[in-house]
Amino acid sequence: MNGIVTWNSIRTAGMKLDEAIINHIRRRYNLAIGEQTAEEIKIKIGSATPLEETMELEIKGRDQVAGLPRPIKINSDEITEAMSEPLAAISGVVKSVLEKTPPELASDIIDRGIIITGGTAQLRNLDLMLTQQIGVPCYVADNPVACVALGAGMGLEIREALERAAMPVYY
Repeated sequence: MNGIVTWNSIRTAGMKLDEAIINHIRRRYNLAIGEQTAEEIKIKIGSATPLEETMELEIKGRDQVAGLPRPIKINSDEITEAMSEPLAAISGVVKSVLEKTPPELASDIIDRGIIITGGTAQLRNLDLMLTQQIGVPCYVADNPVACVALGAGMGLEIREALERAAMPVYY
């Protein structure tokens, strides 16, 4: 349709997932970890759905009572649980956009599926979780991190068409 038909946005992505992991580790283990450690946990053992084979990781943080460094072992199941709230928010936004999508476009989306992009798209099983929760096939784009920049570059190449699509239509 050469334009944006419907959209919605929330400020939930990788940093919110990291924040959820930090809060979980603080509450459950009374251990303070930083953003880099949370990011490492997310990348190494994080998953949007429980894994068939649970993964474990040893991390170090600062004990909030003693104030000294302390190692702990965590597993992928608890990290999946820790990230469930921000992931549910992402799923909810996708559902709300699909509910507002005109029926003729919704049928195309149901047939072809949804391509997810960005750094968070690399989270294990995010496509599977979204497929299960919204009932529409979801796929991770090739090179999901670069998609936004590549799309913006392509948009510059077809700037005139985009400007025409952005013009208001009066009846």
